[in-house]
Amino acid sequence: MLLKVYGEGRPYRLFAAGMHGGEWKDTSTLLLKLNPPLSGSLFLLPLVDRGHYLSTLHEGYYKGPGSKIPVFVNNCAPEIYIEIHSYSKQNFHKLAGRDRISRTGIPPYSVLEEGLLLGSVSPHIRLHFPKEALCLSLEVQRENPASYELALHMLDRMKECKGRDDFIAFLKKKYPSAALKAIEDYKKFYGL
Repeated sequence: MLLKVYGEGRPYRLFAAGMHGGEWKDTSTLLLKLNPPLSGSLFLLPLVDRGHYLSTLHEGYYKGPGSKIPVFVNNCAPEIYIEIHSYSKQNFHKLAGRDRISRTGIPPYSVLEEGLLLGSVSPHIRLHFPKEALCLSLEVQRENPASYELALHMLDRMKECKGRDDFIAFLKKKYPSAALKAIEDYKKFYGL
């Protein structure tokens, strides 16, 4: 797991990809295409693990294959943490279906456009952050070039955000209904 660092000073942003299994084939290059932020720092983990697939929702993920992530989080205390995942089109409803909360205990992803999904990170990593930190998961649809392009655009925008409120203002303007759903789900899930 190689950490790449751009910029200096706060705000600190940590983006991670290649989280498990073969996802690195779909997500790692997204991070490698990013330029340094105009201000603050950007920490990139383009390849966390390419071993067997273990869900980040599994309690053992951040103690096993993703064990370096909490170490980086605790050492640099980023204001923004983004995980980039990928999914097959046939798994769309597993991620964005309303029954996801009853199946997995996690709210469904919000649908942006071009198959790009936005949601919260696993509660197992979220507990390492203060409540005001922005912690999100992007799901890119495999074999969908438009989804990759939009993900790259979103990451480029996220790397310039100063914090949670900055990103929420952008999301409300660009995707008002998805923003409303994401905020509502987040508040319900985390009791805020």
